[in-house]
Amino acid sequence: MTEKNSEEIKAERHKARQQKLKDGVDAKIAKAQEEKGILLVLTGNGKGKSTSGFGTLARAVGHGKKAAVVQFIKGNWECGERTLLEGAGVEFHVMATGFTWETQDREKDTAAAMEAWTAAEKLLQDESLDCIMLDELTYMVSYHYLDVDRVIEALKKRPPMQHVIITGRACHRAIIDLADTVSEVKPIKHAFDSGVKAQPGFDY
Repeated sequence: MTEKNSEEIKAERHKARQQKLKDGVDAKIAKAQEEKGILLVLTGNGKGKSTSGFGTLARAVGHGKKAAVVQFIKGNWECGERTLLEGAGVEFHVMATGFTWETQDREKDTAAAMEAWTAAEKLLQDESLDCIMLDELTYMVSYHYLDVDRVIEALKKRPPMQHVIITGRACHRAIIDLADTVSEVKPIKHAFDSGVKAQPGFDY
């Protein structure tokens, strides 16, 4: 067998494998015909959950969609994503009490969480909104600042074509079960663990 024939055989095998892959993808595309609002959960202990959520939100805005954000446990410090997206017309509601380990005031945190969630419930009833991001919502449920059944009810009753992005660690099983898409971000290495400080324009 010549070298040329050997290469031809390899090319044919590669083509067959790729055709099989294409057939599988085409079959899935043909089957996926339903259109609905997607509930996306980005959870896990790794870095990048909120960043990924904001990226999806930016995509929606880029397509001319109307979007809004509720940020739980974040403070009043400058947020690059917020600066950018507010400039594009995205409505923001920020809990603004900072991280719970800084306040150490359960009553204050619960009241702030409820105020932010009340804003979220209104957004989840707004048919004009195409995409909503509930950033770090999972902590509010984990810490029992918010009742999970109330959260589930609001998510279920939202407009049928409204997309929702939920971020945060340790997402409650009930929310995961309701979600259409769930991605878990796992940590491999993190600069902060090596003593590198969080930096504007990269970490926030």
